[in-house]
Amino acid sequence: MAIDPFRVRVSGPLSAFAIGFVDKLVQQGYRPRVTCNHMRLLAHLSQWLGSQGLGAGDLYVSEMERFLRARRAVGYTNLLSIKAMQPILAFLRDLGVAPLPPLLMSSGPVETMLERYCHYLTVERGLGSGTVRGYVDTVRLFLQSRVSRDGLALDLADLTAADVIAFVVRRCPQQGQSAAKLTVTALRSLLGFLHVDGTIVQSLAAAVPSVAGRRLSGLPKGLDPDQVRRLLASCDSRTPNGCRDLAVLTILVRLGLRADEVARLALDDIDWRAGEIIVHGKANCTDRLPLPTDVGEAVVAYLRCGRPASARGRTVFVRIKAPHRSLSSSGVTQIVAAAARRAGLGQIHAHRLRHTAATQMLRAGASLPEIGQLLRHRRALTTAIYAKVDRDRLRTIARPWPGEVA
Repeated sequence: MAIDPFRVRVSGPLSAFAIGFVDKLVQQGYRPRVTCNHMRLLAHLSQWLGSQGLGAGDLYVSEMERFLRARRAVGYTNLLSIKAMQPILAFLRDLGVAPLPPLLMSSGPVETMLERYCHYLTVERGLGSGTVRGYVDTVRLFLQSRVSRDGLALDLADLTAADVIAFVVRRCPQQGQSAAKLTVTALRSLLGFLHVDGTIVQSLAAAVPSVAGRRLSGLPKGLDPDQVRRLLASCDSRTPNGCRDLAVLTILVRLGLRADEVARLALDDIDWRAGEIIVHGKANCTDRLPLPTDVGEAVVAYLRCGRPASARGRTVFVRIKAPHRSLSSSGVTQIVAAAARRAGLGQIHAHRLRHTAATQMLRAGASLPEIGQLLRHRRALTTAIYAKVDRDRLRTIARPWPGEVA
């Protein structure tokens, strides 16, 4: 079986695009064997289109599903989904010869309102995509409860504080504490938007009850120095994959960045002369942090030996598998989880390394304000939770138990 993609013969209406498609796959970093597989899929698709009297301009979803059914019927066992056809479709759509995917149209008053709310959160509030998605999904049920009888509009003009309280009382007992807190937070946000938007006369955000729970009752769980060493040692720096993972983990442990902030870190955000990096945080906030020597060395090793030459875009960290697009925040989390499994540390998420960075600073004698600056907390109260970790200092202010012999 040939592993030279240029030797795959393509006949039919897509034959004119074969060479360009190979070049595109090679530029994106696909390996020769994988490129051959996609070329064989292109050849089969082109042959099928010709047999049906169709061309590239007929590649709508319905026709692609017909092709995939025909592909299964003749015995193919791989590349049998619409997702598998994305490289071909993306290439042909970029050339303007294949139809663009259909636009997702709003269906009903709830989705229309959620689109406007999503735009407000993204543009006006500057929230991240994950936060926006969480808020939108959370308030959907509230809006669905306000649909008019004919299903054509939302009954919000006569919304009262009693209606808001009734929804919270009905909804939150069915949820855990974290989900209930998200419900009331997202609902306050939605009610504020509805007032700004002019949908309701006055803001009812203050009418949303609070969820009972002790603030700062938990204890941050950072890794101890030996666990950190095992975590970093689990990465094989002799491989591109290991170089990338070591650099990601080092940044998380030393600087306490969030997973999304690591994923968005760009080559232009690193000032090598000044020894600083620019971090794009929550609500479009931008901060400068010092670049420790070990972090810089890990990033340099990755850029020299791990980052593929076919990487797309300017983000520092990219996917190992082609196409070499930027790494997502979930990809960063998966790197942490995989390294923790290799090191025998159980299940660990990226945010725990943020706690680790804070507790390491605390053990080294840093003050809470200094830790808050590194973690870029907006309020000192958020950083206050780490005071409970510093047991040596707590002992100096602890009062003796009544009746205890000094």
